[in-house]
Amino acid sequence: MNDFSEYKKMTAPDTREKAKNWGIAIGLQAVDGLTPSKYLIEAARANIEGKITIGEVYKRLDAYYKTDAGKALGADKHEADRVSAHISEILADQSFTFAPTMLFTIHDKLFNDVYPDIAGKVRKYNITKDEDVLNGDTVRYGTDATIADTLKYDFDNERSFDYSGLTRREKAEHIAKFISGIWQTHPFGEGNTRTIAVFAIKYLRAMGFSEVGNELFEENSKYFRNALVRANYQNLEKDVPYATEYLNKFFGNLLLGEKNILKNSDLQIGWHGAPPAPKSEKTRDKILTLISERPGMSAVEMGAELGMSPDTIRDHLGRMKSKGIIRRVGPDKGGQWEIIKT
Repeated sequence: MNDFSEYKKMTAPDTREKAKNWGIAIGLQAVDGLTPSKYLIEAARANIEGKITIGEVYKRLDAYYKTDAGKALGADKHEADRVSAHISEILADQSFTFAPTMLFTIHDKLFNDVYPDIAGKVRKYNITKDEDVLNGDTVRYGTDATIADTLKYDFDNERSFDYSGLTRREKAEHIAKFISGIWQTHPFGEGNTRTIAVFAIKYLRAMGFSEVGNELFEENSKYFRNALVRANYQNLEKDVPYATEYLNKFFGNLLLGEKNILKNSDLQIGWHGAPPAPKSEKTRDKILTLISERPGMSAVEMGAELGMSPDTIRDHLGRMKSKGIIRRVGPDKGGQWEIIKT
């Protein structure tokens, strides 16, 4: 549906670049299990062919999502369409600043009309995420209180790092380590991987890797995210160490022209002993079910019901509140939760 290969073969540089950027933009939605609508693909083609500007793409999307057909597609398609258009626009812009503020600028641009309450802002709560590749376990992300300091440290170290004298492989592996580090900080409530992928592409292009991010990010974005997960996860009790080799394979293909086979199944955790039972329902959906049945439940009560810690429940509640899914009515004690949207 999003194959723009015929445009990538054209002699006009502007057409080729637009096709590459749109391919990346659409492919990156897979990191969150999203796929853009056919309407967005048609608008992208019109933009690549020079028939409409990116501004007109937004106008078409705004009009379409006011129609019954657009409304019927739901929030996920709307997010995928809007964020794809934003990524294409950002990648077409040659400007770049190497600083943590660039991350926040990118995130704000990508999500200001999808998650306006959190776009471009540091998350104010700690997070966990159930990862399929980890059999439902989570990476230990950076704490909310240390995000600014951690990003400053990582960027300062990268800014002062001397690449001279390194082999191409050493350069690729160092870049992979830097990108992995800022991803583990996870500065935002949502959209971290897409934001950091866009930052990485712009950073690498600024370093002189002009072809970076083309088909690889377009076709293997889910592998990219899973490789970041494995690079930042360990469970010594289960004899699972940090595994950076998968991310190095991705960057080997990206920067060195290697032909490593990138299979998501290779990244799946293999436990020593019986793996935990797969979760049949997302934690968010379980909490929403409890709220719908007993809106006055506390985080402690929800945790007891679901077999989770109160802090984990509070993390999920905070994320859902910031995304406008739920709101608190009344005081912390004696009030209740209300579902705004599902």
